[in-house]
Amino acid sequence: MATLDHLVLATHDLEQGAAWLADHLGVALSPGGTHAAMATHNRLLKLGPSTYLELIAIDPLAPAPPRPRWFALDTPRMQARIAERPRLIHWVARSTDIVSESVRSLEPLGEITPMRRGDFEWLITVPADGHLPADGLLPTLIEWRAPRHPANTLPEASCTLLKLEGFHPDPVRIQTTLAALGLDQALAMHAGADIELLAHLETPVGLREID
Repeated sequence: MATLDHLVLATHDLEQGAAWLADHLGVALSPGGTHAAMATHNRLLKLGPSTYLELIAIDPLAPAPPRPRWFALDTPRMQARIAERPRLIHWVARSTDIVSESVRSLEPLGEITPMRRGDFEWLITVPADGHLPADGLLPTLIEWRAPRHPANTLPEASCTLLKLEGFHPDPVRIQTTLAALGLDQALAMHAGADIELLAHLETPVGLREID
C-alpha cells in the first residue's frame, strides 16, 4: 500500500528558495545533495517520522542531462511559475511494490527509473518527457532500496504536515485514480477552476500554508 512520502517544492535558485522558505516556516532546511542523472540539487525539511519536504532546483553547475528533467523543471511554464518564490508543485508516494502499483494506476505515472543521491538509492516513476502527472496532483511513486529513509537522517524541525489539498476542474478523475492506489486519504480533492496543491503545516511560527 502506498503512503505519502514527501512534498516537492521547486525553486529557480536553491539558495534563494531555501532562504525564502526558512523565513516563511521559521526553520532552516537541511542540506540534501545532487541528482547527477537529472542535473538537479535539493534541500530537505523533516515533517514527520517518515515524511519530509524537498526543495529542488536545476543545478547550474551540472551538465545538462540527455533527457528532460523530472518535475517539468525544463519547461518555460514551470520556470515562470517559480521565478519569484518556491512553489509546491507535486507530491511523492512511497511504495513497497512500485511495479504492481504502477500497473494499478488508472493513469500512467511514468517509467520506473533507478536513481541515487549519495548513499540513498531508489526506484521512481518518471515520465519520459518529464511532465507532472495530472499537473502534479497525481503522485510520483518511489520505492526506497535502502533500509534508511531521508526523514530518518534529518534533524527535528518542529514542522508537521497537517493536511494536503488538491484543486481540479474534474476532482473525481483524480480521486478515482488515487483510490485505485489506496491514496484517496492522502490528498483531499476539491473542485476548482485552477489546478493547485496546497499544504497546511504546523511550524515553529504557527500555522503556515504553502502552494
